[in-house]
Amino acid sequence: MNKKSEGKGKVIRNAIILILLVVALCFACIPLFQNLKFGLDLQGGFEILYKVESIDGSKMNHEKIMATYKTLSKRIDSLGVTEPEITIEGNDKIRVKLAGVTDPEEARKQLSTVATLSFRDADDNLLMSSDVLKAGGAKVGQDSSGKPAVALSVKDKEEFYKVTNQVKDYDQNLIVIWLDYNPDEDSYATEGSMCGTEESNCLSAATVSQGFASDVIIQGDFTEEQVENLVDLINSGSLPSKLTEISSQTVGASFGDNTLETTFLAGVIGVSLVIIFLIAVYHFAGFISAISMLIYTFLVFLVFWVVGGVLTLPGIAALILGIGTAVDSSIITFARIKDELYRGKSLPMAYKEGTKESFSAILDANVIVLLVAVIMFIFGESSIKGFATMQIITVAIIMVTMVGLNRLLLKLFIKTNYFNDKTKLFINVKAENIPDVSKNEEVKVVPLKNFNFFKYTKQFIGLSVVIIVLGVVMFFVRGLNLSVDYQSGSDISIVTEEKLTKKELSKDLEKLDLDKREIQIDDDETTILVNNVLEGDEVDEVTHYFEDKYEAKTNIGVVSNIVQQELVKNAFLSVFLSLLGIILYISIRFKFSYAVGGVASLLHDVLFIFALFIVFHLQISTMFIAAILAIIGYSINDTIVTFDRIREELGNISEKKLTKEVVWKVTNRAICETFVRTVHTFLATLIPIVILIFLGSKEILTFNLAMLFGFIAGAYSSIYIAAVIFAAIEARNIGKPKKKKVIYTDEYEEKQIKGINC
Repeated sequence: MNKKSEGKGKVIRNAIILILLVVALCFACIPLFQNLKFGLDLQGGFEILYKVESIDGSKMNHEKIMATYKTLSKRIDSLGVTEPEITIEGNDKIRVKLAGVTDPEEARKQLSTVATLSFRDADDNLLMSSDVLKAGGAKVGQDSSGKPAVALSVKDKEEFYKVTNQVKDYDQNLIVIWLDYNPDEDSYATEGSMCGTEESNCLSAATVSQGFASDVIIQGDFTEEQVENLVDLINSGSLPSKLTEISSQTVGASFGDNTLETTFLAGVIGVSLVIIFLIAVYHFAGFISAISMLIYTFLVFLVFWVVGGVLTLPGIAALILGIGTAVDSSIITFARIKDELYRGKSLPMAYKEGTKESFSAILDANVIVLLVAVIMFIFGESSIKGFATMQIITVAIIMVTMVGLNRLLLKLFIKTNYFNDKTKLFINVKAENIPDVSKNEEVKVVPLKNFNFFKYTKQFIGLSVVIIVLGVVMFFVRGLNLSVDYQSGSDISIVTEEKLTKKELSKDLEKLDLDKREIQIDDDETTILVNNVLEGDEVDEVTHYFEDKYEAKTNIGVVSNIVQQELVKNAFLSVFLSLLGIILYISIRFKFSYAVGGVASLLHDVLFIFALFIVFHLQISTMFIAAILAIIGYSINDTIVTFDRIREELGNISEKKLTKEVVWKVTNRAICETFVRTVHTFLATLIPIVILIFLGSKEILTFNLAMLFGFIAGAYSSIYIAAVIFAAIEARNIGKPKKKKVIYTDEYEEKQIKGINC
């Protein structure tokens, strides 16, 4: 067998192994997908509405209700719910939605128990509060007989010794530990025999024979499960308010039984089309990239399952968008390899140089996406956190699979030497287009040779100006179409078989004395937005009205001014911090002039999206803000790749030869060299978005449309704003004297004066 046949055999063998591996992973995905946790929008769960009252009878205020909000968030984590919805309604109500909760009673108990520990004597006099304990210091332990018990770490051991030393001299030298002691109902005299049981708030009664300053063991007739629940309650902190349950209900999948299937189908179609695109454009290298992409998808699901993540519709959107980013990493690498081939390099050498040159651009782009995702996670709420979590996971796995694994597989097949003279088959580069450097042949393929991109700067900027100005005008004419998330009011969802009309519903709202904001009628669900913040009896009245008249299933959500203010503040803060982080990162990795151009293009993209949403009167919701932040991360990708090439080209030119004309010429040439890659990335990323728009759930339509508008804006802003601004700044700085560093020392230089010291 000759070397050629041997190489072909290795290629076939390795390809078959890879295909079998992918098939195995596809089958492995089925049980993995079935065991994932789904959000309230996909699987239903438990919903409860609380009235919040001050424990001491004082008036509730913003600080108190926000403190209660934060404590509930901690407690929900102990329930294993990683993506809850907690909404403040009015000034004294909190609604909690828990996806996938199977035991509503346990959830109710865990959420509303005040969980305040107190140390009292046998006459119920307060000795010490929980302030003597370390925060989060409760642990599962054992008593002297090996039974489950709660171990408490003492913070103020001096105080603890002082008190216990006094108790030892009491007639009844007991320290009684209470959970949520109620002076009207609880007493050691009547409940002493029940301490440590479920029938009493008395946890333990210990005899004190001497003062001690050590950690505390709460022992009683506890099961291991009871001890774990106690630990969770104590560590989650005491509720600063009293919670009174107003209503509760088990919630079904609100978006319909076929929502997940529809979105999943859209994802499969989108991924399939991306695979076809990769193979059509990059041939065998595209096939390798498709294999890596499928492995990437499996690992994302695996990691998401391991960390106990809750999959929601926004999370699915982030996963599918992550595929676009993953493909972009491959395309950047392939573009570099093709560049090296066109310069006359052999395939192994082109691979070596191409992977090396592309790494910095891939790293920079993914770091920025990660930065934005982290900011989203910190300042986002509910579904935005879910989107951010999935995005963080995808970025990490992209670096492992699409950079590490993908390159390893490419190298594996290149080493067979089968493709050395088959570059067309390997990466779609015709052999006749590769110059023979031994014969001093010139480069035969020059991307977009002599094409002047800057010639059309005025046209593209003019287009953006027209759209943005039109958006501003329409803003003053009819304002923003804000969802209930971003303004106080109520969201009334009606599901009925009866065909409803806006005219009839408007009459209904007048009868109910409700201030109509918007009515949206779909095939399976009607949504009514009103400016009224419905409370208590008002909720019951509206619910019963629609149920009686239309036999409808009615669900009412309410957002107060408090929540509105918090969401708006966090949205602006997230965008601001994202842009600031990008400025700092690009300034460090490149230079400040690059950062100015990059951020200017991002601001353009954000304004562009806002303008189109205003013009078409599309709804601005929390998912819209998630899309804005995602675009900030994704849009910078193309800009970073262009900047990376500009930096490389300028680095090859000496300062003496650098003129204004050279700066503009080099910048244009860098755009020409990266333009084909830009188009390919745009198409590969656009495919899943378009599929999601037409086949995905309508609940994430806002997100998908915002992403589509952002991709369109970013497609040309990286050239006509980012690159133009950079070139203008650099050209302006040509010939300007650079500031010399002044070095100060503690020693004075002796001045030589003739006739005095010389």
